[in-house]
Amino acid sequence: MKISKIFLYDEPAVQEIQISNLKNFLLEMFPVDVEIKECVFHNLDEKTMEKISDCRVFDTTSPFKKHVPSKLEIDFEKSVCEDTKLMENTTRVENAERIEDVIMYDGFEIQNSINTNISQDCLSQNNLHIIFTNKLICTYDNVDHRYHSRTVICSNPAIISTTGMIEAPAKSREYYLEAMKCKMQGLDIKSVKKNHSGKFLDYHDQRLSKIAEGYLLQAIFYYITGDAFCDSLDCRLNNAHWQKDLTKKFLMISE
Repeated sequence: MKISKIFLYDEPAVQEIQISNLKNFLLEMFPVDVEIKECVFHNLDEKTMEKISDCRVFDTTSPFKKHVPSKLEIDFEKSVCEDTKLMENTTRVENAERIEDVIMYDGFEIQNSINTNISQDCLSQNNLHIIFTNKLICTYDNVDHRYHSRTVICSNPAIISTTGMIEAPAKSREYYLEAMKCKMQGLDIKSVKKNHSGKFLDYHDQRLSKIAEGYLLQAIFYYITGDAFCDSLDCRLNNAHWQKDLTKKFLMISE
């Protein structure tokens, strides 16, 4: 598949991705035109708001089931699309006690719901749309019969979740053991995060932009070849399952 132009949709709630730097990165890597567009979730009509609300996952152990969104759910989607409340969704995720407390969205359903919101003038097989969002996207695994957090949903439009960068790849076993011990004692896990600082991505992490470059490459290579990932842990096309492998690639790039 030939790509003539790439559209990058910003997520202003996560300024650390530095969308202009990502545009320059792509211009250096590929002989294509790159255009930055505003957040795809802004200025949506009521019908699209309902579609996005309908993408929520309520049961992480069952395949996706559609439901009729409540007014409260639709109003929440409206609130996080308003300029004055851009940080609300990120804050809810960051402060959640458990990943189950976070609002999760089926990645493929989100993909379908926003596809109609892309300008008809931009819809062409030679145009690739890559959307950044702080929504936590996930997909259902038919092997272990449960939903898993994801960072990237490939195809066109492709979706890259900044929250997924932080939540999808697992932290070290030592981290989880220490965090569990703190929670059993009624303590917060700030001290645990401090002990393991630098070993995993966190919210407002300045490394997010460099990490995002790898996921951009995965989305592009998938669209070109149909295969996004590489088995080598040292490759930026590797779909890292552990934070240590994700941050290792960042250190290699920085050197």
